[in-house]
Amino acid sequence: MKILMVLTSHDKLGDTGKKTGFWVEEFAAPYYVLADAGAEITLASPKGGQPPIDPSSTTEDAQTEATKRFDKDEELQKKLSLTKKLEDVDAKDFDAVFYPGGHGPLWDLANDLKSIALIEAFNEQMKPMAFVCHAPGVLANVEDHKEPLVRGKNVTGFANSEEDAVGLTNVVPFLVEDKMNQLGANYSKGDDWSSYVLVDGKLITGQNPASSEKAARELLNMLQK
Repeated sequence: MKILMVLTSHDKLGDTGKKTGFWVEEFAAPYYVLADAGAEITLASPKGGQPPIDPSSTTEDAQTEATKRFDKDEELQKKLSLTKKLEDVDAKDFDAVFYPGGHGPLWDLANDLKSIALIEAFNEQMKPMAFVCHAPGVLANVEDHKEPLVRGKNVTGFANSEEDAVGLTNVVPFLVEDKMNQLGANYSKGDDWSSYVLVDGKLITGQNPASSEKAARELLNMLQK
C-alpha cells in the first residue's frame, strides 16, 4: 500500500499575528495507523520541506498517545522535515491520499492548483481519499465532471460550533461546515470534539482531531478489501 499524505505549508493565522499550520494529532494518529499496517507513506506539501506545526496542537491538553509517540520519533520528525513538493508527486504512484487538518489548509491547500488537480486525479482513478477536520475545506474548489466533487455526497468536517469554541470564526477565510453546505454536500456532524467519520464511495471525511484515527482505519479498510 502506497499512501500519500498532504500537509499545509501555511503558518499565518489570518491577521492575528499568531501562527498556524497542521494539527499534530491529525498527522500522527493516521500516520501510525497506516504505517503500523505496513503502508509505505510519502509526505508532501505545497512548498516542500518542513510543514509548519500549529503551536496550539502541541499544548499539554492536545496530547494523545500518537502525539507522544511522534515527539519521541526522531525518524518520523526527520521525514516530516523533508516533505516533497506537491508538484513532484503524481496520483498514479499511490493507492490512496490522506489530508490532515489544522487551520493552515484553509489558506493554501484550498486554493492550491496542484492540490486541486491531485485530488481530481485520485478521484478519476477511483482511489480512496480521506480528509480530516479542516482538510475537507481543501475540497472547496475540487470538481468532478464540472460539478463540485462534494455535491450530493455525505461529508463532515470541522463544525461551526467547534470553530466558535476556539474563537476563530471571524479569522478563517471560510467555515468548513458553511462551505460544504454551499457546495451542495449532505453535511452532517456529531457532538463537538467527538469522533465522527463518514464514508461515501471512496471519499472519507472526519469532523475533528478525535476523528483522525477512525478516518485512517476506514482508509485502511478500503485498501484491504
